[in-house]
Amino acid sequence: MKTILYKNTKISYSDSGIGNTIVLLHGFLENKKMWLEYNNLFSEKYRVVAIDLLGHGESDCLGYIHKMEDNAGAVNEVLEHLNIEKATIVGHSMGGYVGLAFAELYPEKIQKLVLLNSTSKEDSAEKKLNRTRAIKAVKQNYVNFVSLAIANLFSENNRIRLAEEIEKVKTEALKTPLQGIIASQEGMKIRKDREELVRKNLFPILLILGKKDPVLNYEESLSQIEDTTVELVSFEDGHMSQIENKEALKAILLDFFE
Repeated sequence: MKTILYKNTKISYSDSGIGNTIVLLHGFLENKKMWLEYNNLFSEKYRVVAIDLLGHGESDCLGYIHKMEDNAGAVNEVLEHLNIEKATIVGHSMGGYVGLAFAELYPEKIQKLVLLNSTSKEDSAEKKLNRTRAIKAVKQNYVNFVSLAIANLFSENNRIRLAEEIEKVKTEALKTPLQGIIASQEGMKIRKDREELVRKNLFPILLILGKKDPVLNYEESLSQIEDTTVELVSFEDGHMSQIENKEALKAILLDFFE
């Protein structure tokens, strides 16, 4: 395990391979282990850095609210430590929100950006309310909240087919500390709308969506890339394309990295 300190907080990361840098950012309730297969594949051709975001995996909590900008600062701290000047960022869900915050704060350091089951839109009023409810629910029954939250990320037809995989995701998710869960929900709730950044065409962006995503409305997600040069890939499944559409996703990402 490799670590650095960011604002006196331990940040854990992995670093493998040589070449142009790919930074892998996991989503809410996930950690850098989710990228293992992708890491092994990508590092044959690229330098791959996978980072545990604040309050997830082996990274510590920073405070009561983990803003996306705080996470972006932690990512930047890792890149600075590794003397990496430019990188392609792949962010799954919350990792995509962090990737966008990073792109806004450090535009000169972004080569390309992949928003995997993610969005540049801020939370709607209803979504903010749901996050507040989620915080209350996880305080009342941590295990029940995490188990339900993970199962609900997959499309209904995949919940039986991928039952074994889902259990593995739950096992990792249950390692996330309560404070990490609450602080991330609070941070996502107040995150900025960054649709304008997507429309500026400052660097190539790939948006990957699931048509049956229970978390992100597919049609709504499409509106953010109207009249842009953003590349779109749509799968027929849910919010966990890295598991539900694994082999296809590997090929798509390698193609985009070229």
